Amino acid sequence: MSQINRLQETVAALLDGHRGILAADESNGTIAKRFASIGVEPTEENRRNYRTALLSCKGLGECISGVILFEETLGQKDASGQFLPEVAAAQGILPGIKVDKGKGPLPGADGDMITYGLDGLAERLRSYQEQGARFAKWREVYPIGHHNPTRLGLTANAEVLARYAAVCQAEGVVPIVEPEVLMDGGHDIERSAAVNERVWHSVFHALHQHGVILELMLLKPSMVIPGSEAEAAGPEQVAEYTLRSLRRTVPAAVPSINFLSGGQGPEEATANLNAMNQQGGGPWQLGFSYGRALQESALSAWQGRAENVVAAQEALLKRSRMNHLAMLGKYRETLE
Repeated sequence: MSQINRLQETVAALLDGHRGILAADESNGTIAKRFASIGVEPTEENRRNYRTALLSCKGLGECISGVILFEETLGQKDASGQFLPEVAAAQGILPGIKVDKGKGPLPGADGDMITYGLDGLAERLRSYQEQGARFAKWREVYPIGHHNPTRLGLTANAEVLARYAAVCQAEGVVPIVEPEVLMDGGHDIERSAAVNERVWHSVFHALHQHGVILELMLLKPSMVIPGSEAEAAGPEQVAEYTLRSLRRTVPAAVPSINFLSGGQGPEEATANLNAMNQQGGGPWQLGFSYGRALQESALSAWQGRAENVVAAQEALLKRSRMNHLAMLGKYRETLE
């Protein structure tokens, strides 16, 4: 099978108009913080048990088409000895992999960040494919401040995203491009919209320069929302601003936009996605690739105890179904 055919096959499996992507790719440091909130030690065994519970949730494949995994999870097995990517695949959920190596300050651009991990990426992708991964994800972050993101910050982050995406496609792996505009701060929704537009414009300019095939990638952006210290916006306003900014900057060739939740609460993220689809969306599929917004209630129900696995799975399945309905524009808060 050619690389192009492999990419087309993966995109077709991920996108069917009603299923989204579960982000279960928390680094060991991040999941340690999540576990600390429920008093669970962040051991390898506990991480394996928790992710086994998520991926073995019966019926999850009806709402979830793909799952982004952390590198450790690719090599872990459930209690029966089955590799966790195979557990997901058995439900019709395509395994994917987070490939960036975390972020740090961008020299020369005070306040901006840059993500590491391009060195050796092609070799790692080949190894990940042997372990079942079919797509990848890379995240760049953009703080909003008085002077941020700077021109250098925009250019440098876009360049890294484009290089990552080009390497993925060369290796037959579908790239998810994630430019996350952080919600920290007191900026209003107008400022958020302006920054998001600048970010998306710079990203697609770089993707074009690197020859990335837009039809064979996914975009995982922030929604256009006010800063966490500003007055909140309702779903209709978030949908209006987000769709306007996307239509100004994201080419129609991109097949799907799978939003990150970016610190939004589970109900908020679902309601905002629903409003976008009710307002007519755009030329792209509008879906979700949520982490905490899908897992928060499941983690709370699990509490690190085997007897709570079913309750955790029920919580995950409920949130997944709510977002499945939001992709169809049929979510109702009363269903909560």
